[in-house]
Amino acid sequence: MIQLIKIMLPKEISKVIVPPIKCQGIKTKLVPFIAKSVLWDGNGTWVEPFLGSGVVAFNIQPKKAILADKNEHIINFYKKIQTGEINSSMVREFLKENGEKLYKEGGDFYYKVREDFNQRQDSLSFLFLNRSCFNGVIRFNKKGKFNVPFCKKPDRFRSAYITKITNQVKVLENIIKDKDWKFVTADWRETIGSARKGDLIYVDPPYIGRHTGYIDVWAQQEAEDLTSALKRSSAGFALSMWIENKYRKNQYVIDYWDDYERKTLNHFYHVGSQESLRNSMEEGLIMKSGCFA
Repeated sequence: MIQLIKIMLPKEISKVIVPPIKCQGIKTKLVPFIAKSVLWDGNGTWVEPFLGSGVVAFNIQPKKAILADKNEHIINFYKKIQTGEINSSMVREFLKENGEKLYKEGGDFYYKVREDFNQRQDSLSFLFLNRSCFNGVIRFNKKGKFNVPFCKKPDRFRSAYITKITNQVKVLENIIKDKDWKFVTADWRETIGSARKGDLIYVDPPYIGRHTGYIDVWAQQEAEDLTSALKRSSAGFALSMWIENKYRKNQYVIDYWDDYERKTLNHFYHVGSQESLRNSMEEGLIMKSGCFA
């Protein structure tokens, strides 16, 4: 029998590694909780069907991983860091040059970049838009066009901000280079279907009824199908999911995961148009038997 060992944050890291891509619902503040809650021997493959910003994988740093998302722009950005097609020096130069233009031209320049990105789908332009759009939202219309408005901060890319993003890319260059990681654009069904016994699937799906942040709405049926796929899989899994907030409990958890053990953490999300709308939420980590620390 393989002895389970706890996968922890690397000892040399004094704080959570923050990725250069921003996504709403990013698990930055939950990474220590996730890392301390998971038991896995690390000999299989770490599988993520909803990579998003990548913050969990970049901090757990498994030796082997399949990191997937249906958003091709996120995947392509990280693939290019992996291959060296994008590096921190290029990011600094690009953001400095275009940040100066944004400062001079304001929103007009932002929309020029957005239009150009929707034509050419350049990865550096995607990063620029992600870090200068409203609230860091990643959203595309039904034609696949990025449609998030400008954040109305023409001085967005000050020197310190550019350095911060550049350093985030540099950290990823060092993390990714010696790892057996595959970044793939794929539907979650394909990704979960590829997992085998000994692998660990980390799942952070959208909330039911909410816009996925890309094109579609995450529907009840999708959530039910995901539940069935995880329960059928021979791999271990850890499912991140909100449990309850000030106003209600998550009926999906009650209906489909009530008989599974979970660990919880009270977490405060900085989203909402007014401070009074920004309430705490109980987050949970639901795991297959044998995967709890």
